[in-house]
Amino acid sequence: MSVVQTIDIATCQLIRKIVFTDEQGVSTEDEVDGMDESSFHFLSYVEGKPVGTARVSTKDGSAKIGRVCVLKEVRGTYQGQALIQACLDWARAENHPRAVLGAQLDALGFYEGFGFKAYGEVFNDAGIDHRMMELFL
Repeated sequence: MSVVQTIDIATCQLIRKIVFTDEQGVSTEDEVDGMDESSFHFLSYVEGKPVGTARVSTKDGSAKIGRVCVLKEVRGTYQGQALIQACLDWARAENHPRAVLGAQLDALGFYEGFGFKAYGEVFNDAGIDHRMMELFL
């Protein structure tokens, strides 16, 4: 397993399509939001095959982590944790004081494991309930 920063946006988008559009029913219009070109991307690999992705953008001085997903066949193998850790390491290296993300409600516990704290009200994003979370770095 390895996680690397990448400029291979097409592979990131393919993984996101499989997870978000095909599996979770998110529309292509909601998933492809125009933020990819201005974001930093990460890919997780198992035996040379890309199996997960995440991206980080900067907003108001914070690192905003998003589009975190792992292919179904490798869930439970710590790919998601490795991706989040890579995003947090990047944010710290870039001297961002805070990381934020919008978490699907069923993923709150996953992010709490990194020290993220939920704030604000539940909101609907692409038909899925989310809450904002933050971690001071």
